[in-house]
Amino acid sequence: MEENEDVPKDFIKLKSEKLSVDEVSELVVSPYCGAVSLFIGTTRNNFEGKKVIHLEYEAYTSMAETEIKTICRDVRQKWPSVKHIAVHHRLGVVPITEASVIIAVSSPHRAESLEAVMYCINTLKASVPIWKKEIYEDEYSWKENKECFWANSEK
Repeated sequence: MEENEDVPKDFIKLKSEKLSVDEVSELVVSPYCGAVSLFIGTTRNNFEGKKVIHLEYEAYTSMAETEIKTICRDVRQKWPSVKHIAVHHRLGVVPITEASVIIAVSSPHRAESLEAVMYCINTLKASVPIWKKEIYEDEYSWKENKECFWANSEK
């Protein structure tokens, strides 16, 4: 296989169906890479002493996809050896223990893919228009990410 047959690709998906770790990780595998790093964000059953029933996500889809593409472009500038990047985010209801977001990055060596995955999730939470609603036993709360730049600009 020649290098040009495995050109770097970005796989971005926002969907209401259950996310698959296997599917996302397989998207980024490359014979040129010895590392695939993953981040899986799951729904936990509690928040600040409250019992969480499930989460619900909404997004401004076209803008979210554009922002994620920008994150991928920035990753490639910061870590030129990164081969493939996959970012899948769930929309709608996400039950306890299921994945809300899965990010996978491949690179020849682990340091770049690990750093790139951390950058992806932190930047996604700070800049991508995806909103989370936590549903508790007797109430709900829209959550803003503490990293979110527009939430902090008004304070």
